[in-house]
Amino acid sequence: MVKVAVLGYGTVGSGIVEVLYTNKEVIKNRIGEDIEVKYILDLREFPGDPYENLIVHDAKVIMEDPEVDIVCEAMGGTGAAYTFTKEALSKGKSVCTSNKAVVAEYGNELVELAEANHCNYLFEASCGGGIPIIRPLRTSLSQEHILAIKGILNGTTNYILTRMEQEGADFDAVLKDAQALGYAEANPEADVEGHDACRKIAILSSLGFGKTVYYKDIYTEGITKITTEDFAYMKQLKATIKLLGMSKEVDGQYFAMVAPFVLTRENPLFNVQDVMNAILVTGNTLGDTMYYGAGAGKLPTASAVVADVLDCALHKGIHLHTNWSKHRQELADLSRAKRKFFVRLQNSNESEVKGAFGDIKLLEPIKEGEIAFVTPVMTEEDYDKKAAGFDIVSRIRVDS
Repeated sequence: MVKVAVLGYGTVGSGIVEVLYTNKEVIKNRIGEDIEVKYILDLREFPGDPYENLIVHDAKVIMEDPEVDIVCEAMGGTGAAYTFTKEALSKGKSVCTSNKAVVAEYGNELVELAEANHCNYLFEASCGGGIPIIRPLRTSLSQEHILAIKGILNGTTNYILTRMEQEGADFDAVLKDAQALGYAEANPEADVEGHDACRKIAILSSLGFGKTVYYKDIYTEGITKITTEDFAYMKQLKATIKLLGMSKEVDGQYFAMVAPFVLTRENPLFNVQDVMNAILVTGNTLGDTMYYGAGAGKLPTASAVVADVLDCALHKGIHLHTNWSKHRQELADLSRAKRKFFVRLQNSNESEVKGAFGDIKLLEPIKEGEIAFVTPVMTEEDYDKKAAGFDIVSRIRVDS
């Protein structure tokens, strides 16, 4: 029998326990033995809960119990979660988590510690909720030279942008609805300013490229400046707007960023709507593969954590190789990245705009006195130079 401890009995932690017992027989058939939750660590009491007898308040009980093989960290944050994870791995207990904050900050260190102690640090649920993406990068795509990773990595922002597009609603109104539905936190900054997506693309890029991509090195821009007028112009372009996390290798240089992008109908991510997420991975010989599903939520996220638990149970004492070196992956200056730009400006005329940006095709103006167009392909630096001196209303990058 495999014995597990769960750290944190909130949304994800309770979901892990639920999945383990709901699918108890399925899991036994997969690994050939039962998995039992021996402890649940939480500061609170849970009177009336079916598993209240498993609640403990002292992590030492778990860390010093040799029967506990696997620890599921569902605490959140980078304080106690990191401390307990490090202690468990040091004692040879595998750790499974959905905590992207810890993975993004300390992932390479914890993977190395797990290897030294012949156990595993697995984090399938940290980037795509219930979407299998970490395991494919670690196994199915291990033969590939990864050229690019990009995706819709945050369900809250995708929900907001979908509603803005479909209903013509403004950002603030949809954000309030998202908060009421539980899709957005009371303080939504991590989602709407792109920080959540940034941590996820940092983790995916580290695994894809094999060296550590630090999230603090990644240029990050949120969706708070996107307006209903931007979406009105998208109808003319037969396009949409999505918040993307992306990284890619171009001629030996590595670029990474999080920002809103214009996507045309030909883009595989165009039809990813509502709270759904999708991740597109490009390999040098395989080409494009896409992974789509519920990027968050109690049971989808818990299911991904439990998948890691099964992997650990099947490989007791065996470290599963993770292509994540502690060496830093230097990122190229974003100013050298090339792309088109969707631009809205005011207080100018057509000849001035074409004089700066070239022979562009103007869109039908949504607001009086406004000029809107898509630029030719140019570097970010060239765009900044050409746009200097104009009264820019909106600038959104175009994904090729």
